[in-house]
Amino acid sequence: MNDIASASDKGRRTVYTYFKSKRDIFNAVIERETNKLVVRLEEIQQRAISPEQKLRDYIDCRFETMREIVSRNGSLRAGFFRDVRKVDRARKIISTREIEILTRILQEGMVKGAFRMEDPKQTAVILVHAVHGLDVPYIRDNLAEQGMDKATVKNVIYEIVLRGVLDRGKQ
Repeated sequence: MNDIASASDKGRRTVYTYFKSKRDIFNAVIERETNKLVVRLEEIQQRAISPEQKLRDYIDCRFETMREIVSRNGSLRAGFFRDVRKVDRARKIISTREIEILTRILQEGMVKGAFRMEDPKQTAVILVHAVHGLDVPYIRDNLAEQGMDKATVKNVIYEIVLRGVLDRGKQ
């Protein structure tokens, strides 16, 4: 906490006024950063573009914004790659909001006849968690070992997702 107070040009007492522990500070950073992601995803959901393009933009934005967040924050990066519990806490903060946004995109696609699925919310839950599972390999570029750069990874995901939810009459 001394280092944090010093780096922020605040006294320890001031830091303790707002945060009781390093964990509280870490959680505040995660919340601030994930709010940025949610704002970007909500902007995509509200654009006047096709549901298919919204889904593509959602996936692209999700991966790139998470890469930026993790790369920009040294302590977050260290925790992200080492401590599964910290990653899970960060994901819990954002998962519900991501699921809501993606559900709206999927519902719009169903209304417009572009997508077909049993339950858009269940589909959103699975897609959000599947994308979360690819965060670390995407950020670390681990899939390059399998011959896939970041653009290829996103294109494969687009294909899997879009072929899975597109109305079969449109394929």
